[in-house]
Amino acid sequence: MSFLTMKTSCMFSRMYPLLISSALAVMVYLIITLPSRSQPGKHKPHSQLYPFNTSSQSITPVYGTRHFMVGAYKEYRVTGRSVRIISIFRRDSVEPLYCVFYCGADWAKTGMEAEVQVHSDHFGFPFGTTDVLCPHPPGCHPTHVTLSKQADAQYAQNHTFLRIQNLLKRDEEETFPLNFTVCVSNLFGDYNNVLQFAQTLEMYKLLNVQRVVVYKTSCGPDLERLLRSYTDDGFLEVVPWRIDKHMTPSSGWQPTEHGGDIHYYGQLTTLNDCVYRYMYQSRYVLLNDIDEIITPYQHETLTQLMEDLQRQHPEAGVFLIENHIFPKSQFEPSGRFDRLSWRDIPGINIMQHIYREEPDYRIYHPSKMIIRPRTVEQTSVHSVLRNFGETINVPPQLCHIIHVRVPLQNGLSKEELHEDKRIWDYEKQLVPNVDKALERAGFLTTG
Repeated sequence: MSFLTMKTSCMFSRMYPLLISSALAVMVYLIITLPSRSQPGKHKPHSQLYPFNTSSQSITPVYGTRHFMVGAYKEYRVTGRSVRIISIFRRDSVEPLYCVFYCGADWAKTGMEAEVQVHSDHFGFPFGTTDVLCPHPPGCHPTHVTLSKQADAQYAQNHTFLRIQNLLKRDEEETFPLNFTVCVSNLFGDYNNVLQFAQTLEMYKLLNVQRVVVYKTSCGPDLERLLRSYTDDGFLEVVPWRIDKHMTPSSGWQPTEHGGDIHYYGQLTTLNDCVYRYMYQSRYVLLNDIDEIITPYQHETLTQLMEDLQRQHPEAGVFLIENHIFPKSQFEPSGRFDRLSWRDIPGINIMQHIYREEPDYRIYHPSKMIIRPRTVEQTSVHSVLRNFGETINVPPQLCHIIHVRVPLQNGLSKEELHEDKRIWDYEKQLVPNVDKALERAGFLTTG
């Protein structure tokens, strides 16, 4: 070994403890000062990436008004309007508003006058679903928007902004990431119907649905656990919907009978928001309640059903599906599906209820819908309010809703109902899949 090598080795051996000590000191400093990924809320907020506050909530107050923004979406179909903001407005307080845009790197020079469209369906409640249409600001490619009482962009910089969604438009011919998405409007109160919810979701999987979306205000603890399980596997999206923090929602349809500020926990708003949320992700969107299954009767899957319907009606964008009631008070007598493992699971076992009411066509009989979201501008619960295509009534023998609930026509005996075992056709896959879902969520144990 040369003298130079020995000297270098000696110097390094003397410096080594010092280097280690310094490195440890730096590591300790970084651990203390930098945000930890394992500590929620310690990150730099997303809004700090921009010179304004970005909303992280599903309901955002409009500064200085009695109105609320829900979601901002790029609008490609309406001439002269570039962004649609799904909103909730106090109907007696509509006032001139301006859309203030952030253009990705700088502000639009001035706010653009907004066009406010309160939906025609509000059932007489003080608050109603509202579309706010915003013109495209000159020379701006907007990424965020807010509503303001003044056109001055500087005045609005302290407002809360929404991120504009659907900026990446998909061509009509391009393959959609999803084929079918179910939008379930509202989950509130202590609803804890675990078994029926699991059966419904597993049934939809067999029908070729790829995503279910639920807007949740609250639910029971057991159902909360099931929701988390389905969310973890990517099949379910739960949108927090704390409308009760902003107003008194009604659990009914008539303000004189049920009271409240907005009907049925803002159901119309959630349906419209879900249509736009999945407009460029899903070829079809199903709009129905949590205890309803839109079921084909001459096809095995919704894919096969819609291929035939679309071939027959190429211009159709809205397909109305009749709601058929299966009274939960009437049970199938053999006990074939009275499974011991399901008895302690909260909720209704839909496979035990195979008797269906004949709809009374002498009175209004509501439907739910399968829609092509790009053809719909505004929707209500049982029909669309504005759309760009044809509307088709699907014959009930081809497809109708299996809706297990309290009877609609009270007093009917079993002999006055129709036997309908369609759900049993999926037994071989449905039953074990429900067991797996309940086991995954911790309701059933193996062995």
